[in-house]
Amino acid sequence: MDTIFSPWRIDWVERNPAEDEIEGCPFCVLPERDTDRDSRILARNDQAFVILNNYPYNPGHAMVVPYEHTGEYRALDDDTLLGHSRLLQQTLEALDRALSPSGFNTGYNLGDGAAGGSINDHVHAHVVPRWRGDTNFMPVIADTKMIVEAVDDTYERVHEAFGTLPDATVPGPGQAVEL
Repeated sequence: MDTIFSPWRIDWVERNPAEDEIEGCPFCVLPERDTDRDSRILARNDQAFVILNNYPYNPGHAMVVPYEHTGEYRALDDDTLLGHSRLLQQTLEALDRALSPSGFNTGYNLGDGAAGGSINDHVHAHVVPRWRGDTNFMPVIADTKMIVEAVDDTYERVHEAFGTLPDATVPGPGQAVEL
């Protein structure tokens, strides 16, 4: 048996699953909560917000999500498209400053069944930092994906980087922003 040391998982083991349950669309519910940090929301503007993925492909795997609840990208109005795109640019910059990746994968999962666990009825853009050599033998021979940093630690680094950007609206720790 292989053993992988991951002490940060104790938070997951000891959590109260009832507190994690979300009734309705997570992308509509999470931005309405009292604390952005607890929801892992990194930054906002009037049209969209940035949230870390709870099940990241790599450290810093974020999603840029318009507030408008629609699964149809073509239904987004011009203001939403511009605000969402601007926040996507800022996300790339903040991730660059915080994590110094070699590059990024970005994209959308649109339509039913486009991706395994994706939320099909609320448009969102994935931003996945990539590093040379971040793909190793573990997924191939051991069917195991290694995440090298706890999501909460990544949150702190990327949230701080958003705070250095001139146009980013970044809530303070434990604070939500008024929209």
